[in-house]
Amino acid sequence: MRKIEKIRNICIIAHIDHGKTTLTDRILEMTNSVEKRKMREQYLDSMDIERERGITIKSHPLRVFYTADDGNEYEINIVDTPGHVDFSYEVDRSMAAVEGAILLVDATQGVQAQTVANTYKAVEHNLEIVPAVNKIDMPLANIDETVAEIEDLIGIPSEDIFRISAKEGIGIKELLEAVIRLVPAPKTSDDDRLRALIFDAKYDKYRGAVTYVRIFDGEIRPGDKIKMMMSDEIYEVVEIGTFAPEMTPAEKLGPGDIGYVVAGLKDVSKAKIGDTITKPENPTKEPLPGYKEVKPMVYAGMYPGLPEYYEELRKALDKYKLNDAAIIYRPDHSPALGFGFRCGFLGLLHMDVVKERLEREYEMAVILTAPNVEYKLVFRDDRELTIDDPAKFPDGEDIAEIYEPYVKLSIITPPEYIGKLMNLVQNEKRGTMISTENAGHERVVMHFEVPLAEIIFDFFDRMKAVSRGYASMDYEYIEHRKSELVKISIYVNKEPVDALSFIAHRSKAYDTARRLVDKLADLIPQHQFEIPIQAKADGRFIARSTVRALRKDVLAKCYGGDITRKMKLLEKQKEGKKKLREIGNVSIPQEAFLAMLRIGEDEEK
Repeated sequence: MRKIEKIRNICIIAHIDHGKTTLTDRILEMTNSVEKRKMREQYLDSMDIERERGITIKSHPLRVFYTADDGNEYEINIVDTPGHVDFSYEVDRSMAAVEGAILLVDATQGVQAQTVANTYKAVEHNLEIVPAVNKIDMPLANIDETVAEIEDLIGIPSEDIFRISAKEGIGIKELLEAVIRLVPAPKTSDDDRLRALIFDAKYDKYRGAVTYVRIFDGEIRPGDKIKMMMSDEIYEVVEIGTFAPEMTPAEKLGPGDIGYVVAGLKDVSKAKIGDTITKPENPTKEPLPGYKEVKPMVYAGMYPGLPEYYEELRKALDKYKLNDAAIIYRPDHSPALGFGFRCGFLGLLHMDVVKERLEREYEMAVILTAPNVEYKLVFRDDRELTIDDPAKFPDGEDIAEIYEPYVKLSIITPPEYIGKLMNLVQNEKRGTMISTENAGHERVVMHFEVPLAEIIFDFFDRMKAVSRGYASMDYEYIEHRKSELVKISIYVNKEPVDALSFIAHRSKAYDTARRLVDKLADLIPQHQFEIPIQAKADGRFIARSTVRALRKDVLAKCYGGDITRKMKLLEKQKEGKKKLREIGNVSIPQEAFLAMLRIGEDEEK
């Protein structure tokens, strides 16, 4: 019989691309958890998009058995977490299911923004932190400086910070020994009533929703009746198991175990992340602390490449939602693009991942509009309205106040780039500086409050450009604040294109509109007629650019003669083009709908 004292539950946390998944690869090899012929790089990253981009999008649990130097065999449950700020909610959920965390820091980059954010989260969850400096084999590794930064960050003496190379397998054994020694075994109460926390879920087309659970008290076996405490719904357990590292059926899951439960749920939304599972005949009184509901940060319109594929896109989104509960969507209609959906995403990377997965896994060609944030409007008669689509922004004069979302932005940078970053955030992005603090040797953390709309458009690339790649960022939502905003409508060939409209701060309206119409003029292909592109705000046009007409050389057949003959041909051509413009349809490519994301490219070059 396994003893709970021999179980260790940990997660691996780090900034993006600091080597979390590579570390799990080495642990799998060292513990012989995967046959050599089946082993591959990024073993836990099962999606093609994860493997191609080298990023983790979903948390991945696994269980390994490790024989320590004391002669005992320990069961270590590890959760590999994403590093990108868009998927930080996955990290929160993983931390609630474990007792310890390996904090990984890249020796070539030092402490970064997500390193700090994840460390604070680990402290909030009362996790035992085991810090490690990774990539010590790299020629550019600055080990001593990185160790000093970690020491400043969490106060752990430098001699207790591990030096490892996840790629070469250096120091992995010592790290696992530290996990056994430092991370406490799971605690259980005297109450043997079932309490299990759902920390993730995925959809299997043969078995329905598969919930990932951490058992805190009691046991669960196939055939048991279980109850979801949030919905009060009761299901029968069909299968349980552990991640070894593939899903492996088991006879039971007991206190301290991390595993999966299949219970005939047809819909992942029924398995609420953060819900507590108990037994209906002998339920626990108190549910486990859950999570705050994940809320989309950016919104964009999604339309099928051809209008007749609307129903196929709806089915694809329904299926996709089963594997990604973070996306929200509702039916929408655009005069320019037809029927589609208004979708909410966690951030721009999440939006990009959703689009790419829909195209790959469901073979759906989709058009995405420029992302927007959620605004709150207060009218003179005290009515309130929340909108996430600029096309729905009312043009009337009875709007009293407009509120936009603000975020707390943290930037970690070497001191020499402070001035340039302050100029970027305060002068260009309407941010307000709150404080600065030391983050170790030659590192400064700058805290700002910035409108979210300024963060989602070209901010990351601009920040990397002015800091030569050294700065990193993290942000979290604070509140909606009153702001001077105006809706800008875009007209193509004198017709309004609602999918291109956007909302901007009044002080930046002309500049942004000017740059956008110029960018659209570059992206929209030439037609047989001239195409005016105009931006309208407050009832008047404020900017214009023109796509010049393709011109046929009608004078090629004139080898001489009177000039009036040539003028006659040119006038005839001019009349024809005028008529064409009145009845012609303008084809607008996908890139044009995302032009807002690209209006800063020319400046960076």
